[in-house]
Amino acid sequence: MLIGIPPVLSPDALHALRSMGHGDEVALVDCNYPALDHARRLVRADGIGLIDMLAAILAVLPLDRVPPHAIFRTGQDNDPALLAPIHHELDATCARLVPRYAVKPLAGADFYPRVRAAFCVIATGERCLFANVILRKGVIHPDGST
Repeated sequence: MLIGIPPVLSPDALHALRSMGHGDEVALVDCNYPALDHARRLVRADGIGLIDMLAAILAVLPLDRVPPHAIFRTGQDNDPALLAPIHHELDATCARLVPRYAVKPLAGADFYPRVRAAFCVIATGERCLFANVILRKGVIHPDGST
């Protein structure tokens, strides 16, 4: 255990997040997602829900401030306009933890290629369908600000 590091972040997850550079993306996917097939690098987080993993990562990962969006998610049935309860919870978690950032819903046709190109895919134990999110890493300035 480490002080200040959320315990759901495994050594493999921490290594992947620390290895990412500015502009790299990490995808957090549900347990039904074909993560092994889509991942360049795969980190397993079996038994950990999407929201818990998202909150843990947002506690340590600076998000990109340059492009218009740094948080992307799917919608129910890959329709960005359809929201299941998990999507409301995901949006609320981001609004609470990183209020400067809006979550951008994407259609499946736009989301899946981003996952394949992501630096890392973290396969959670989330059982809700279409519970997937992508985060784009930002920078930490010399003064420690993000």
